[in-house]
Amino acid sequence: MTAQRPRIWPVIVAAVAVLAAFVGVVIAAALPPSTAAAPSSPPAAPGITSAAADLIQLDPLGHSAVRAPSYSLTDQSGRTITPDSFHGRSVVLTFNDDQCQDLCTLLAQDVARADTDLGSQSGKIAFVSINANPYYPAVTDVAQWTDAHGLGHAANWYYGTGSPKTLAAVAQAYGVPIELDPAQRSVVHGTEIFFIDPSGTERALGQFGTDSASTAAFAHTMAQEAVDLLPSSERGTVSGAAPADLGTTGTGVGSKPAPFSLPALDGSGRNSSSTGAYTVLNFWASTCTACVTELPALQKVAQEFSGRAAFLGIDVSDQTPSARSLAARSGVTYPLAADADGVIAGRFHITGLPYTVVLDPSGRVLIRHPGAFTAEQLEYILQTLMPASGSKG
Repeated sequence: MTAQRPRIWPVIVAAVAVLAAFVGVVIAAALPPSTAAAPSSPPAAPGITSAAADLIQLDPLGHSAVRAPSYSLTDQSGRTITPDSFHGRSVVLTFNDDQCQDLCTLLAQDVARADTDLGSQSGKIAFVSINANPYYPAVTDVAQWTDAHGLGHAANWYYGTGSPKTLAAVAQAYGVPIELDPAQRSVVHGTEIFFIDPSGTERALGQFGTDSASTAAFAHTMAQEAVDLLPSSERGTVSGAAPADLGTTGTGVGSKPAPFSLPALDGSGRNSSSTGAYTVLNFWASTCTACVTELPALQKVAQEFSGRAAFLGIDVSDQTPSARSLAARSGVTYPLAADADGVIAGRFHITGLPYTVVLDPSGRVLIRHPGAFTAEQLEYILQTLMPASGSKG
């Protein structure tokens, strides 16, 4: 199976015991130029645009399609799952560390959003994840992770586990690299996404990584690819707001929005989006409950990456005294700007608060993330974008 994989896959590290200061480390193998470029063959299905295919690094298998390897595992509800359990449904299959607090948790958000986008077609798609952590193989381990990351009520989410020997055999069968660190009881695992059609044949491969933080677009693409592998009579266009995130509005992923400046929230001058460094734009408001939780996490990461990344908090259509009070209570010291009329939020097609956009040093959009980030997730993303700065773990 490994020889049939067209990519050199990145792998991720996730610690078993997660401390507040711990960050997962990505070990990414360098892709040759011909592989890193946009896919040379057309997308695996008609509903996937080239920009969407690029986002998830979609590789249609074409004549290399093979039957997905068999397995027999136990999911988070104690049910036995095998490939036959999903006959007649498209399957999106991944390997996932049940102790992970960074990249795998972004994948969980993608799955939850993809399931929402599927709507009435949700029952035709199965999201199957296989435990990559043999140090925590119990059903209770995958169940706790499932519940903690918002998938407990997803009827089409199946997180399979088994004995360490069984898990190792399944990973080997799928050609997914897993490295073990007995001293730390942690794992390094591949980030492949296997798109399997209702007959049980692998039709395409993808990858979840830093780009999976662009939840709306990434999730929409996963959902659409899965639907497009259904029989023609059952296909359709899934819902969601992915076009705004995929560069069609001038502020989507891959776009280079015009720089802007806004009045500082404290009235001391103006703050600009043009920094010449990796820049985290966080849209928030004092009336946003999730923002109250997120702001201290952002402050923590801003301090950690001081001098390497710029942070700009953008308070949207808010009462200035309330916004200042929340910022003070949250201990925020990075620059804050007031988007009093929501003009910049509108330009960036912000669908709700909080919402984070990450720009590269040239001002190009790398990440669009609706919803709150945890410190671990944002640390992971910035460390991945700036590997030369060093990593923790």
